[in-house]
Amino acid sequence: MPVITNIEDLRVLAEKRVPRVFYDYADSGSWTEQTYRANTSDFEKIRLRQRVAVNMEGRNLSTTMVGQDASMPMALAPVGLLGMQHADGEILAAKAAEKAGIPFCLSTMSICSIEDVALNTKAPFWFQLYVMRDREFAANLIDRAKAAGCSALVLTLDLQMIGQRHKDIKNGLGAPPKLTVKNIVNIGTKWRWWTGMAGTHRRTFRNIVGHAKGVTDMGTLHDWTAAQFDQSLTWDDIGWIRERWGGKFIIKGILDAEDAEKAVQHGADAIIVSNHGGRQLDGALSSIVMLPSIVKAVGDKTEVWLDSGIRSGQDILKALALGAKGTMVGRAMAYGLGAMGQEGVDAAIEVIRKELDTTLGLVGRTDILDLNRENLIFPQDVPEPFGPAGI
Repeated sequence: MPVITNIEDLRVLAEKRVPRVFYDYADSGSWTEQTYRANTSDFEKIRLRQRVAVNMEGRNLSTTMVGQDASMPMALAPVGLLGMQHADGEILAAKAAEKAGIPFCLSTMSICSIEDVALNTKAPFWFQLYVMRDREFAANLIDRAKAAGCSALVLTLDLQMIGQRHKDIKNGLGAPPKLTVKNIVNIGTKWRWWTGMAGTHRRTFRNIVGHAKGVTDMGTLHDWTAAQFDQSLTWDDIGWIRERWGGKFIIKGILDAEDAEKAVQHGADAIIVSNHGGRQLDGALSSIVMLPSIVKAVGDKTEVWLDSGIRSGQDILKALALGAKGTMVGRAMAYGLGAMGQEGVDAAIEVIRKELDTTLGLVGRTDILDLNRENLIFPQDVPEPFGPAGI
């Protein structure tokens, strides 16, 4: 087994083992990928304030997220096509989350269905909803999530239309992918991947095929999906979704203080500050840059979490110090899954946990809930000659 010391180790291994079409799907952004890069580089601009001669014993990372116990303030984010990073990927990731004591969120665009995950796990998981033009299908998704015992509904609002992702277009992304010569040759070199996929029957969007009207195979699925993302969705549609669900209700894709206030007005138990991992509006600001203004706007009216750009436990600590009550991690999970299946997701979670725990002590805190801006140093606070532009 390779020695894994950080998330980058898993990314490198995943790049070797996952077919290019699916690796690029997980590790890319839209257009120039400016926002995708900023999500991580803006975390790097925030430095940590080291403290010494502080009792660091008895550190606590545990918290709650919408009332659910979590061993640390992190959930595994909804990632589409996760079951194409590794066979039965959503099931394996959910098992890893259950083992670690953190929440897992299943995407509408998953390969394993709601029912697949429910049958193979014990802990309740969350379900992420994309609202399609076919409102009956969307309502049925909500009902299926309730029947499966899902403990929260995560409504994503930032995918009414899809930002152009150049790599996906060039690679012929699909589930299964287009059988171009390039894809066939590349997949043929990824023996771990294709032997795993040969051993499962889960190879398409199982939340959709057989559930949406007229969708019975890949041809009808492609046509249906292309027409279903609803550009007419507005805040007026939130009420019936929340009412039909009737449980913990989370809104994902908030990147503006005014939208955050509207989410609170529409009954969100938590909001997720996110730019969809830099995969939608290229040129938008990073999630970590927008976090403080959104926290200020909503105060204690709802829980504010952060998604997009997290690659380490230190990133989580920075988000918490800026007011987030929780975080969601997607790409680190996808790298781990592609690299080593459930073992890789286990490794990703443990890497982040150790980094968070060690850093918490070194900034002089023992409880994750006690972090604040005093634990951080920003470029404008750095003494000359290094700051503000020199760091």
